[in-house]
Amino acid sequence: MASDDIALLAEALSKTHVGYGELSYKGQGLKLDNTESVKELVREIEEYQGLRALRLEGNTVGVEAAQAIAKALECKDQLQVLGGERLEINCLSLGSALMTAGARLRELDLSDNAFGPDGVKGIETLLKSSVCHSLQELRLNNCGMGIGGGKILAAALTECHEQSSVLGAPLKLKVFQAGRNRLENEGATALALAFQLMGSLEEVHMPQNGINHAGVTALATAMQHNPHLRILNLNDNTFTKRGALAMAQALRHLRTVQVINFGDCLVRSEGAIALSAVLREGLPTLKELNLSFGEITEAAALVLAQAVQDKPHMEKLDLNGNCLGEEGCEALKETMDNMDRADILASLSDDEGEPDEEEEEEEEVEDEDNGKEMKENGVKDEKESPVKLEPTCHPEILSFLSSPTAETLLKLGDNRTGLIQQHVDVSDPDKVADAFLRISSLYSDDHEVKKAVLETIDILLKKAFSGSSLQTYSFLSTLLVMLGLLKGEGKAKKVQVLPGHLLVLEHAVQQDYFPQDHATLLDTFFDPSRHHFKKNTSKYNFSTLPAPECFHYL
Repeated sequence: MASDDIALLAEALSKTHVGYGELSYKGQGLKLDNTESVKELVREIEEYQGLRALRLEGNTVGVEAAQAIAKALECKDQLQVLGGERLEINCLSLGSALMTAGARLRELDLSDNAFGPDGVKGIETLLKSSVCHSLQELRLNNCGMGIGGGKILAAALTECHEQSSVLGAPLKLKVFQAGRNRLENEGATALALAFQLMGSLEEVHMPQNGINHAGVTALATAMQHNPHLRILNLNDNTFTKRGALAMAQALRHLRTVQVINFGDCLVRSEGAIALSAVLREGLPTLKELNLSFGEITEAAALVLAQAVQDKPHMEKLDLNGNCLGEEGCEALKETMDNMDRADILASLSDDEGEPDEEEEEEEEVEDEDNGKEMKENGVKDEKESPVKLEPTCHPEILSFLSSPTAETLLKLGDNRTGLIQQHVDVSDPDKVADAFLRISSLYSDDHEVKKAVLETIDILLKKAFSGSSLQTYSFLSTLLVMLGLLKGEGKAKKVQVLPGHLLVLEHAVQQDYFPQDHATLLDTFFDPSRHHFKKNTSKYNFSTLPAPECFHYL
């Protein structure tokens, strides 16, 4: 080591922070590549009685130097915290030293070490050992673990939990960070199983990992089993509708969440509406919600804004970078101001503007291509049969729901409502929305037909709305997509809008089974100032509506 480097080390050591049980060389910018270069540092470690924490972040430590440090740690049985980046570290020797010492780690931070899957193998033995039975915080950001590393890590944490449980003190990991690791679906799913087993997580940070709806769904299931979760950061992964619905379902079960970061996750409008349902009925301690850069349109953003109105702890709502348009941004600001919550709305300076028709057509083509790919892979395309029928479905019901007519509806007789509700899966919002549109399309001035349509719809929706708020919000979301009022994805396809659709919807809104907050949601979409819809007191007079061409994407 050159004399000037030794001088730099001596100067750095003179600035070393020595707190209660802690030696910190954090941010010193040292390049320690051999035994000689860490001679003074090792002496400091050896002479420190009661060492509890060693901070090496912000330095570069080569393999030989790391081995020397590990040797010095072999007698430090009180060590609880170890952190270091750019270590080029021989993890096996470090883990061996800690196990020799009989240390009980509380925090392990090896972020920004590009050790990859092989590096995870290096700490696998350490994570499985009694040293980590007491681990509460594990930080492995930007380590290049990949799918393989994620699986190894998940298996190690699972074994650690199992072995510690046998000893009567199960692993209770509280903080997990693994951003920028390309874990993808397989790695995320493996870790989700470990998270579900532990059930002790309070913070989960997994941004930028290439996870799409399959991995997000697995993580959502795991989060339901961690009731003390406070922070959930999945920024810059890809939810789409399926992932967003799964995560919304999970959040319904959590009462202590304070920070949700789903920014840059393609939550989109349907996902935003699902999350709005959860906000209305739960998440009582929420402080921050980040849904930026998610392709959310104006009306869905307004629904979100209304949902946070009664959140007393809310400090920040971030909807920047979505597709509101200039007028939409102003409408959102005005809504927040009217609710006296303008102070919590983050900047909208990077709004993407309203999506144009060309972009929407491209996305529809993409959905069709995805459907073809599913068929080629032997996966059933759910678009083909929106209405789920039971195997024992009566032939006349099958005939009616496949090709509904007023004549076949009346032929079902007085028991038509019972037969239809028995054979339409009301637990599936998409199936209910499809059935609603099929039946309401038959509405006419004929008294007998009108009576049959309205009675059938009332029974169907009353049963459907007896489910969770999330389920019924999903029904409205799908209905709005099929009516062409909301840009959607997946199996819900637009229909030709008929007067009966809107007239029956007007009837449904006025019934006791129809929740007031759902009427508020519709109020946001059927905005007279933008759709030229005429109000009749608090209800809409749909009979005065113009032709279906008035509908457009929000």
